Amino acid sequence: MALVVAATCLFASPAAAGPVVSLTPVASPAGTHEVVTWGASADRMGDAVPDRSYRLIVRTSAAGTGTRIRLSNAFGDRPVTFGSAYAGIQKDGAALVPGSNRRLTFGGSRSVTVAAGQTVHSDPLPGRLPPAASLVVSLHVTQAGGPATGHGMAMQTSYTTAGDHTAEESAAGWTERTGSWYYLDAVTVRAEQGTGAVVALGDSITDGWQSASDLNRRWPDYLARRLQAADGTPVKGVANEGISGNKVLADGAGQSALNRLRRDVLSHPGVSTVFLFEGVNDIKAHSGVTAQDMIAGYREVIDRTHAAGKCIVGATIAPFKGWYEWDAAAEAVRRQVNEFIRTSGEFDAVTDFDRTLRSPYDAERMLPSFDGGDHLHPNDKGMQAMADSVAIGSLTCHRQPV
Repeated sequence: MALVVAATCLFASPAAAGPVVSLTPVASPAGTHEVVTWGASADRMGDAVPDRSYRLIVRTSAAGTGTRIRLSNAFGDRPVTFGSAYAGIQKDGAALVPGSNRRLTFGGSRSVTVAAGQTVHSDPLPGRLPPAASLVVSLHVTQAGGPATGHGMAMQTSYTTAGDHTAEESAAGWTERTGSWYYLDAVTVRAEQGTGAVVALGDSITDGWQSASDLNRRWPDYLARRLQAADGTPVKGVANEGISGNKVLADGAGQSALNRLRRDVLSHPGVSTVFLFEGVNDIKAHSGVTAQDMIAGYREVIDRTHAAGKCIVGATIAPFKGWYEWDAAAEAVRRQVNEFIRTSGEFDAVTDFDRTLRSPYDAERMLPSFDGGDHLHPNDKGMQAMADSVAIGSLTCHRQPV
């Protein structure tokens, strides 16, 4: 049985740092269920390194008790062993709020071995994790080889070092910085029954390229802030499953959306709605992909999402004239695909990112004030405009698995 603590915060905020209250475990309260509060797509990350520690900084969304992490060896070709793992709250850089760092266990053990291609969840931590927390997960890899699993473009500074420094709350032992997340691909909490989450399935725009690093200004981050502030919506969790360069139909920069849908999206607990914003990389690659090919791919994502009992919101593909791969043929496919998204009625709801981001003077281009500089990726202002254009009510779903 999961252990939690009522009416006591597991992690103190920086402003309230001080002695940690001794916690008395109690049974999980009735009327709660598990919900994803953070996620990142797994991908191949080069060679795994033994006797290496990682201090990973992530931003949560939904609040809850019984915090658990998920470790992934999805792209490994041999087992990886974690000798220790901790979770705490960031104070500054690699330093933690004093007293916040808590040891994680796996089936009661301090260490865990994850088989090639598999994932593992930690045991739940006692206490409550607040919303919008800068959670710090520290991992020590004792044995590893072959390909590592992680998320390459985090848009967030994390830390790494040789040896085991996971229990330390100071930054002194963390000598190197990294812009990637290693092995960690999800964090979950137990929230009130009915609390839901939305998973953003996308490419580099969703992954946050051209947004400000370390400030959580990807469009799903702005959406998470809106959901936390909104009354009357049960959707509080947001998982960002974008991969830079990702396509709907073909593997390349990460597995295609079709091939990673189950692992990166449908496997997360508490998901009520999938938000699909992907396709520009298929179109601009000039690989012969037609609008009908794209529509067939979207229909497969829709059908599999509905079969899992979840709603799906489709977002139109944003304008990208000025990007070096743009031409009239790619633009024609984009327009046909967007027409399907807007008018087919096959999505449960539609968010029109094309209309939000395009220039009123040239509908094939992004509005200059939203342009991150390469005419494809929005800046922070464009990211916020995207999140603001999402109808909060469209994220609520009441489907049943087929």
